[in-house]
Amino acid sequence: MRATPAEEPSAKTPPGSRTLKVVVTGGHPGDPEYGCGGTIARYTRSGHEVVLLYLNQGNPSASRPETAKTARMLEAKAACNLLKAKPLYAGQIDGKAVVDSVHHEQFRLILQAEHPDAVFTHWPIDNHADHRATSMLVYDAWLKMKKNFALYYYEVSNGEDTVQFAPTHYVDITETEPQKRSACYAHASQAPDKFYALQEMVTRMRGIESGHRQAEAFIRHIQSPDFALP
Repeated sequence: MRATPAEEPSAKTPPGSRTLKVVVTGGHPGDPEYGCGGTIARYTRSGHEVVLLYLNQGNPSASRPETAKTARMLEAKAACNLLKAKPLYAGQIDGKAVVDSVHHEQFRLILQAEHPDAVFTHWPIDNHADHRATSMLVYDAWLKMKKNFALYYYEVSNGEDTVQFAPTHYVDITETEPQKRSACYAHASQAPDKFYALQEMVTRMRGIESGHRQAEAFIRHIQSPDFALP
């Protein structure tokens, strides 16, 4: 069977012996896991380094800094351990995302310090303001960093959050779906029985589209380096 775009080799694909640095951004703890968990697991199983960069800690209050180790952060730590990834936070407040010159610069410095080969972020047409903010912060950083990393967009709860998403690439997550499921269920405070069921409907649909049992779908920015997905 012909490879899907996600599996086709590219002239810009880094050598197979090279360890890649991949950053998956999300508005809240849980977003990268739900949207990209299977792909993250495929990267880390292959020995690549993955960082999950959350815009906020999932805590809508900025008035109690002593609660930095919130339940959401502990859940994110457990999820990252399951995916063999590292959590990182941009320091914004849940539901109060700010996109201005100061926060653009702060976010760019965080991303630049990671030296990513590829960055995954929310699709900008999304019903959640924090998701849209994350997407815009990543896009601005990508431009200021001279488009030097591969830029991919992912979907979360297609139709409920993400809308008008037309994939260009797919990743087969059939083997890593159990790992993704465990990572999503690590976010026990976020009703995983409800939301994972919805996300699984999406991955099964994307699997039908791409010829796999389950798949995650992505849109690659057309001006982005075309590093091969796992």
